[in-house]
Amino acid sequence: MTRAARILLVDDEVSLQRTMAPLLRSQGYEVIVAGDAREALASAQGDHPDLIVLDLGLPDMDGIEVCRRVRARSRTPILVLSARNAEKDKVRALDEGADDYVTKPFSPDELLARVRAALRRTAAGNADESGQLRCGDLVVDFDRRRAIRSGVDIRLTPKEFELLALMVRHAGQVVTHRVILKAIWGPNAVDQPEHLRVLMGQLRKKIELDPARPQYLLTEPWIGYRFAAE
Repeated sequence: MTRAARILLVDDEVSLQRTMAPLLRSQGYEVIVAGDAREALASAQGDHPDLIVLDLGLPDMDGIEVCRRVRARSRTPILVLSARNAEKDKVRALDEGADDYVTKPFSPDELLARVRAALRRTAAGNADESGQLRCGDLVVDFDRRRAIRSGVDIRLTPKEFELLALMVRHAGQVVTHRVILKAIWGPNAVDQPEHLRVLMGQLRKKIELDPARPQYLLTEPWIGYRFAAE
């Protein structure tokens, strides 16, 4: 029998713990609760959660630093919950390894939908990057490092395929400019966004039916891009 997904809930507010933990358990998830960063980091390493739901306002360490430390040794998805709604806070959290960002207050339905989406992405990403991924009329062939649209091969440069593969691996998630630049060109390229604009434009011309109205590679203004995949 497949075990229930294990969620590490990190929040120092007892009232939220008492609300959110039962809500998640009612959906069949196993829930571990941590009230501070020290407990969270220990549980992230020892309990092997499938998802971390993380509040940024912890008493002993900023949640951004928790993101950084978790991501340094684990690919466990992190869903940030925070009352901070400034764009710079969202970008910083995403840059440091968060996979999604939900602003407080939020509805139970929104939280559960974000949790389901994060766990779906985890399940899809657990397989090695091999075989093919199909989305609409687009097929990404990881073994041959190519893309196919409507049965026609699309000739991609190595960098174009790297960008497409990165976006597909994070399908449905916002990937920031900084994360993409570091992944494709290395840490010295984070201050050269023009590289990314050019490469994204080239890739859109090849895989989108209408590059001006992209279906797959969507722009998240001022933050980054998102691969839209059902």
